[in-house]
Amino acid sequence: MSIAGGNAPALGYTHVHRKTGTLIRMKEKATASSTPTSTPARRGRGRPAQQASVGREVLLRNARKTFGTRGYDATSVREIARESGVDPALLAHHFGSKDALWEAVVEQIAVHARPMIAATAALRDSELDARARVDRAVEIYIDKVFEEPDIGLFFSTATTEEGARLDLLVERLMRPYYDVMVPLFDDAAKQGLLKVKDAEMLFFVLLNGVSKTVGYGHLMLAFTTLPRNPKKFKRTVLETVLELLS
Repeated sequence: MSIAGGNAPALGYTHVHRKTGTLIRMKEKATASSTPTSTPARRGRGRPAQQASVGREVLLRNARKTFGTRGYDATSVREIARESGVDPALLAHHFGSKDALWEAVVEQIAVHARPMIAATAALRDSELDARARVDRAVEIYIDKVFEEPDIGLFFSTATTEEGARLDLLVERLMRPYYDVMVPLFDDAAKQGLLKVKDAEMLFFVLLNGVSKTVGYGHLMLAFTTLPRNPKKFKRTVLETVLELLS
């Protein structure tokens, strides 16, 4: 006999279970809606993640190579950006314009050239004789050209510029080096220690001859394998220049 009396069913477990389940689901839904969801960070259009690792110096180095190979007029900011694997907007952010980018390249080279210029200037006060000073100055220059051959390439094309860009090139790069190198040539020439007597002409022949020889080493490969051996290539260039001066 049922405690509830008669044949009435026991307490409605199924009804309670369903009601409880509904309450649980409602609670879960309310909790989920009140919990903030993390939204993936959106990346700007055309800004690859790797751009963060491409610094200003790298951009300038790539610009230097492109300007050196193609010249100012034939070079576009988009091309430099493509070579650097970045969006052109990043170059615009750093430099503003193509002209400002070119000027920044010149300034970068000027900074890189300071140790070479300082070492050359110090030779005038060294205990070396006039000819040995010239030899050492030439060696310092050739070391620098081989260290960064694209600088010579940039220089050889940039010297075809006119107006403000040429003025900047002369004042920031050529004149500072001219002022320390030519006196060494002049001292040795006056003492009869050099075949060449015109110190200024020697400066320009040396500057352009060495930089173009090294910068266009790939062209030499059509005739000799020497550029494939950088150490031997540099030694041969140095020996050749010193022999020409003897």
